[in-house]
Amino acid sequence: MEGRWKGISTVLVILAGLAASGSSYQIIEGPKNATVLEGSEARFNCTVSQGWKLIMWALNGTVVLSITPSEPIITNDRFTSASYQEGGNSISEMIIHDVQLRDAGHIKCSLQNSDRDASAFLSVQVMGALLIPGGNLVVAENEPCNVTCHAWGWIPPPGISWDIGVPVSHSSYHSVPEPNNPQSAVSVLTLTPQGNGTLTCVATMKGLHAHKSVTVNLTVVQPPLESSYQSEIRKSASVKTNKETFETNLESGSENLGYHSDEPRTAKLASFAPVSSESSVQEQHSSRQPYQGPDRRWRGPAGRPQVSFSVASPRTVRNVTLV
Repeated sequence: MEGRWKGISTVLVILAGLAASGSSYQIIEGPKNATVLEGSEARFNCTVSQGWKLIMWALNGTVVLSITPSEPIITNDRFTSASYQEGGNSISEMIIHDVQLRDAGHIKCSLQNSDRDASAFLSVQVMGALLIPGGNLVVAENEPCNVTCHAWGWIPPPGISWDIGVPVSHSSYHSVPEPNNPQSAVSVLTLTPQGNGTLTCVATMKGLHAHKSVTVNLTVVQPPLESSYQSEIRKSASVKTNKETFETNLESGSENLGYHSDEPRTAKLASFAPVSSESSVQEQHSSRQPYQGPDRRWRGPAGRPQVSFSVASPRTVRNVTLV
């Protein structure tokens, strides 16, 4: 804290001296716009004419570094300077170390007692994370598949491309911003692999020669064979289809004129109501001879009735006499 106040006091003393002298100096060339990655260094140069007494550097309106012909006045260790001579003019360079995202904005170089200043703009980009979910891949040969690459926390979102190190019959990809997340992007690669190899997703910062990549191994296997269970299911479905087709053909086929149905006979037999054993026996005797008086013959057990059975398939009538 004591050193900081000492630096500020020195600046005030110099400013007072310059104001008293009434001298004026000129900026020949000001700083240039710069785009840097967060965490790196940013450098800005300001060329001034001879005779200058104080150069001030400001970031977003706040003076962060002051330079005198003898020494710089440093109040923040992240802002340092370097000085050069060129053709009788002085070049003051401000170096911003460990650039933060909050450092983005206007950079201004100015001279005490000068009506001129020069400005530039500092852009800060952030390199985020890059990931192919799932890591190494195992896919079927000659079967189309998709591979996804996610880029999170990039400012601005990067451009994404793919380096395909496998033999393929087809490949294409498209990249879009993540929904509801302007700092992220996703790229989907569609390919039909024919052999083993590697896939590399490359994210490139816009406006910078900086990139990040992630690589996964891709292993190709033969498509799985049909299991015995699946084979039985397929055969059952085929048999069922053939049976339904056969029954349909039977229903829609032409009439067989050589076929004689026993249905009329069966219907005729079924139309008679069952009778008692006695009446059945009497009917049989009456059909043999005329009535000649009381029948004194011994009668054994009553004759058993005749029973008809109708079988559903095939459609025939079987006459069975119970004994």
